[in-house]
Amino acid sequence: MKYPSTFTPYRRGPSAAQLKRKPRDATDFLQSDNAMASLLPAITRMSALQKSCAAILPAIFKSCDVMNFEGGQLVLSMPNAALAAKLKQQLPKLQERLLKDGWQVNAIRIKVQVGKSYVVPPVERRVLTLPNLAVASFAELNDALEDSKQNQALKAALVNMVRRNTGIK
Repeated sequence: MKYPSTFTPYRRGPSAAQLKRKPRDATDFLQSDNAMASLLPAITRMSALQKSCAAILPAIFKSCDVMNFEGGQLVLSMPNAALAAKLKQQLPKLQERLLKDGWQVNAIRIKVQVGKSYVVPPVERRVLTLPNLAVASFAELNDALEDSKQNQALKAALVNMVRRNTGIK
């Protein structure tokens, strides 16, 4: 019968040089490789353009991304056609403001990227409750109404409303 080993090997902690070293961020990583370093100016420019567009049209640009900006043509991606139609109405305003901010935008194209997921934030629903006096008044009204064919639907609605607002099942 084998017994489990209680032996734990010695693990050396980080060296003094490793402790002194600062963590690397994305720009340090991109600058360390020549192929990646050539992408850094384009990434910086696209990020600045995305921020400019988001400042101009904040509600629409929550779900929009800058895909490309070359030769004065700006290409934007949208997750669905409905949002693309809304953005299309705002393109003259966007282009005018970008020109004022120093971006040489001659044309703007929109591409619908269907695979891109866009989650609509849930709308908070208010729960309305009736005061106790109102519930009691509706209960009295229900009792005061005569039992006739014309009042049947109204009485049923009053009973349901009183039941819903008093918690009685």
